[in-house]
Amino acid sequence: MQRRSFLRNSSLTLASLAFLSNKTIAQLLSDPAWKIKMLTREIGVFTEKGGTIVFMLSKDGIVVVDSQFPEQSQHLVDELKKQSSQPFRLLINTHHHGDHTAGNITFKGMVAHVLAHENSKKNQERVAKEKKNEDQQLYPDQVYTTTWCEKIGKEEICLQYFGAGHTDGDSFVHFTKADIVHVGDLVFNRRHPFVDRSAGANISSWIKVLDKAGTSFNNKTKFVCGHAAEGYDIVLTKADLSLFGEYLGKTLQFVEGEIKAGKTREEILKNPSIPGAPEWKGDGIDRPLGAAFDELSAR
Repeated sequence: MQRRSFLRNSSLTLASLAFLSNKTIAQLLSDPAWKIKMLTREIGVFTEKGGTIVFMLSKDGIVVVDSQFPEQSQHLVDELKKQSSQPFRLLINTHHHGDHTAGNITFKGMVAHVLAHENSKKNQERVAKEKKNEDQQLYPDQVYTTTWCEKIGKEEICLQYFGAGHTDGDSFVHFTKADIVHVGDLVFNRRHPFVDRSAGANISSWIKVLDKAGTSFNNKTKFVCGHAAEGYDIVLTKADLSLFGEYLGKTLQFVEGEIKAGKTREEILKNPSIPGAPEWKGDGIDRPLGAAFDELSAR
């Protein structure tokens, strides 16, 4: 098994570029290529389209966390098969959203088990029925409630559920020896998050979930998030989790003040920024503002 760091199967040397036409070079450079970055000799991250994927190569099989979309997951599968002759042992879903689970179907007949929190499976099944695309799903065949752990290769992988956050079925996936945690969409690095209230999301609980994560993991832990704003990394520190929790708190505080001032939901959604959280900017601010309004109004 090769365990060298690999970034892209189509990486080209300057010498090889000399044999290509300008048109061909332009097409290659404009291609939204997937990227693979190794965090350790065995564990890496895959990014292309959708939520960040973490994978682990081991003598006991390959583990993949999240699957993006079918085209993207096929890219990942093709790359990992070049690096390992071992079978796919486990596919984990951090939560049910399509940009993290639509690619599950690529692993059908290939992976031994699919694992997620019990609420994540319920949400995936519900959404598939609503969208009438059940034939395009590969559901988890294993679920857990609060904690799940298993030793695979040299690693022990533990999943933990701390309560409702981005949805009511978000998992922290901890590679304990490497001390790397995939947090899924429990953290959006400097991007306004989607708050899926239809799947039990709750901002107040989300803040508590991140606080618990802060006490459960140490200062040397590396965290991998599902999404990051342009120019920001998907690999985070514990301080980044704390900052995102503070951002959520400022969002609730701001919206509560606006409600007390008599502002309507439509008026609140027009705000261009959240006071005290200047790093979170750009499109999508209506998502947390609207969710905060609905949550506070329902109390």
